[in-house]
Amino acid sequence: MTDASTFLCSKFSEITLAINTSYLLFSAYFSFTMQIGFALLTAGSIRSKNIMNVMLTNIMDACIGAISYFIFGFAIAFGPSNGFIGYHHNFFALNSFPDSSGYDFSFFLFQWTFAITPSGITSGSMAERTQFIAYLMYSFYLTGFVYPTVSRWFWSSNGWASATRDHNSLLLSSGAIDFAGSGVVHMVGGIAGLWGSFIEGPRVGMFDGSRRASTVHSHDVPLVVLGTFLVWFGWHGYNAGSFLTILQSYEQQFPYYGQWSAIGRTAVTTTLAGCTAALTTLFTKRFLGSHWKVTDACTGLLSGLVAITSGCAVVDPWASIVCGVVAALVKIGLDKLAKKLKFDDPLNAAQLHGGCGAWGLLFTGLFATKKFVNEVYSGDGSRPYGLLMGGGWKLLSAQIVEIIVIFSWVTLTIVPLFYGLHRFNLLRISTEEELAGIDITSHGGFAYHYEDEEVEETIKKSQKLKL
Repeated sequence: MTDASTFLCSKFSEITLAINTSYLLFSAYFSFTMQIGFALLTAGSIRSKNIMNVMLTNIMDACIGAISYFIFGFAIAFGPSNGFIGYHHNFFALNSFPDSSGYDFSFFLFQWTFAITPSGITSGSMAERTQFIAYLMYSFYLTGFVYPTVSRWFWSSNGWASATRDHNSLLLSSGAIDFAGSGVVHMVGGIAGLWGSFIEGPRVGMFDGSRRASTVHSHDVPLVVLGTFLVWFGWHGYNAGSFLTILQSYEQQFPYYGQWSAIGRTAVTTTLAGCTAALTTLFTKRFLGSHWKVTDACTGLLSGLVAITSGCAVVDPWASIVCGVVAALVKIGLDKLAKKLKFDDPLNAAQLHGGCGAWGLLFTGLFATKKFVNEVYSGDGSRPYGLLMGGGWKLLSAQIVEIIVIFSWVTLTIVPLFYGLHRFNLLRISTEEELAGIDITSHGGFAYHYEDEEVEETIKKSQKLKL
């Protein structure tokens, strides 16, 4: 009887492991569809003369990111060592992997889909005026070092500010809760894009009052909409997939309630925040004198998704509506500030990912519930939770620490790189190349086939520039 029980238990354990691994792999596949969405969204948001460039950078986000994260990034983020940076040799290039730490190849693949996102956000902020060689350099650096260090601090069980750290050594007895990366992923990309755009300066004609300024806009709205839908679709892989497993019961007396229920709730909060932000943006912009613009709905939707990503697993569905409303207002306010300061970001990525990512962290510190925090982070009922839910100031304080640390770290590491590239004339293309378009000057042709005398003249001029 004992042998039979042991056999059944071992088989059940194997089946559980197989189901959880399959869940994580499919979450990774879902998440990767966001890269398709980013490519279409970026392409639609810029001028047609630069489409090949942004499509290439989106492909390179994944390709360069895979190599740099494989060689360096994963070990820095999750290798067993100290709370600040991982350096265990078994994790570099996935040497001796998997091992007793519990990490498997499916976990690496899932984390890779997160690691390549900050580079894509940054390239969107710097689109239409950045040299391709500069992109290659900062993409490798962001994915291989800057981002992994942040993800270690807040996601690794060894991280000094992680909410999954041993209970007795948690930052402010709480740790910072950033479940799927409002700060770790989106703020990192947004702050990097902020500094890159600032050091590069605005696109030619953007703020000089010339007629040219009116032509600096999205060239293909259907691409923007299609890209937004794909990003929204993939976002559920990000947020719901961040549980990593699905077969885990929470309460023995309620066998129907477990991690599968929390995953469903997370999908609901993600959806509600995005939808609310889209509606808030659409009606607010209309009230401020704009038209009923589909692009406003798209950017609003994304602002809500960015903000809810931190607390999606630990808040009630009604709170996600509050998250979406405020995220939309934050994005609108930052866009107006950027325009006033003559800050040029073709995709408004710094405002969207940096600003709304920061709001998402604060939102979690305000609205995280006691029950969900202790379920998701395996607490004993004593963990701090949202200030407005009666949980005190500790969680909110930890969230503020995360915002300050991410802004400081990204600034400290990315500004010297961008400034150095700028000083050596490796960051921005020339004015002549920018006017002609990066596609024809750097990538050998346009994305669309034209039969137009003006375009033919542009091609001839670009060929002369190369000579």
